[in-house]
Amino acid sequence: MATTAGYFDRKPTATSRPGLSHLQGDATSPHTPQRAFSSAFSSPGLSYRAEEEVVLFELGARHLSAGIVGESNPRCRLHFGPDSSRRVGDYRQYFPEYQDRPRKRRRNYKWGEDHELWRMDLRELNLGLVEDKVERVVREAYTKYLLLDSKNKRLVLVLPSLMPHRLLSSILSSIFSNFQTPSITLFSSPVLNVAAAGCRAGLVVDIGWDEAVITSVYEHREVQTQWTTRAMKVVTQRMAILLQEYANQDASGQHGHDVPRTPEDKTPDQPSPDSRYFDFSEEVTSRIAWCPIEGPTTPLAQEGTKDTEIPEQAVTTEGRVSEAHNQTQDHSTVSIPSALPPHRTLQLPFAKLAEPVEDGLLAKGSNLHDLDDHEQPLPQLIYKALLSLPSDVRSQCMARIIITGGGSNIAGLKTRLLNELKAIVETRGWDPVYGKLATKAKIHRETARNTQSSKKPKPTPSAGAETHLQPQVEDEMTQKLEKEKTKSARVTVAGEIRGLETLGAWAGGSLVASLKVKGVVEIDRDSFLANGLAGAKRESEVVHATRRMSLGARSGLGEKTRWTLGAWA
Repeated sequence: MATTAGYFDRKPTATSRPGLSHLQGDATSPHTPQRAFSSAFSSPGLSYRAEEEVVLFELGARHLSAGIVGESNPRCRLHFGPDSSRRVGDYRQYFPEYQDRPRKRRRNYKWGEDHELWRMDLRELNLGLVEDKVERVVREAYTKYLLLDSKNKRLVLVLPSLMPHRLLSSILSSIFSNFQTPSITLFSSPVLNVAAAGCRAGLVVDIGWDEAVITSVYEHREVQTQWTTRAMKVVTQRMAILLQEYANQDASGQHGHDVPRTPEDKTPDQPSPDSRYFDFSEEVTSRIAWCPIEGPTTPLAQEGTKDTEIPEQAVTTEGRVSEAHNQTQDHSTVSIPSALPPHRTLQLPFAKLAEPVEDGLLAKGSNLHDLDDHEQPLPQLIYKALLSLPSDVRSQCMARIIITGGGSNIAGLKTRLLNELKAIVETRGWDPVYGKLATKAKIHRETARNTQSSKKPKPTPSAGAETHLQPQVEDEMTQKLEKEKTKSARVTVAGEIRGLETLGAWAGGSLVASLKVKGVVEIDRDSFLANGLAGAKRESEVVHATRRMSLGARSGLGEKTRWTLGAWA
């Protein structure tokens, strides 16, 4: 039994306690090195540079999509409307009886003027009101959805390339004046749609609200732009007239009038759209409006073959399309509950829901010579846009037709546009001259060519032919090398009509901006507030500094580079 003194003798003293050297491994073994901080109050997280967040806005005539660069989808999509422009404390729209309140029909009402941010016709547009709407919707996006401080945050703004300078200046001044944004980079929506489709070239058909814009893009540059007023504004207007007619028919038991051909061509016997039907017609159009995938040929395809001899191939194509269109007629009815008091249930034939789309976008039943240049149907405008391009650019764009915009969500519309375009190409080809005499001359040339080829004798190879006239013997090694070469070659689709899907302009902007490339149009805040759009220079006037500079040229490093308007010039 050990004594008490022996027990304390075995305990190590404070001076003889073993250190922690036995816990440390060998110097050659992997270990975590100690961090050296410059100050006792510094944090380890401060030694790393935080990734800069870039805000991305896509601004359209009726909506704003906002998000962060690098994300796949926007965080919010805010729409412009009369309810979103109310003063603070006005909560009438949340009352239970607000939707059933009696509404008066407004006089001198322009269809959808309360639901749009701008119009291309600036004669009656209040630019001050546009600036206030932009400020309000951008502030709402920052405070409610992005949860970011706008100070020192770069902004990427996606805009359509067709925009007046006064409107562009109002939008930029509203953002620069009310928010501490250091710089804004402008991107064109057609180019971003092509980038979101994974291509470098394409034909972008943007079916928007006030107009449909067709843009040819080649090597990420806009080549040509054409537009028409046949867009979703005309479709919703025709749908409102149709719903109003059936509502009056259910109330009085009489048939309504036919839908007029254009909104401007109204007779005293034809009703005009009621402003109270705007929300109702827009909801019906977005939900159950459709378009037959096959139908009669367009006015352009019929113009060159009228009262003339038509080739057999064109006759069979037109007959097959018309027969298929007659077979797809559906006589079923659709019950639509009315959103306006008295709340009735409208009984509409399902085929009637396709008439506003065909009449508004495809100009069904209209003659080509009755249409102006700004109201051409979409298939005709697509064909003219392809016909005006060079042959090499056309072969790339026709194989990459990208249909986007709000109207592209209508069921069957994309397939119908491609079918109409194929019918025009089969009838006319890529000849810019058309008409009666052109069709007769084309048929005459084809007949003479066939007659000449049939009379020409075919050469017959003789047994005792000379050596240099005999066909060359194919080399097996050469054929093998050619096969190996074609396996590794990249196949490029060109020269055929084909449609592509895109992720949208916002996703394309998020993808391109995340690459951290320098944009063509980068506007600095101080430079814009000092000079406005007048401070922009043409590309020929911009002097790009070289990367290596001598000591004498370093005095100009602090100066800000000039900026251009690019596609908006």
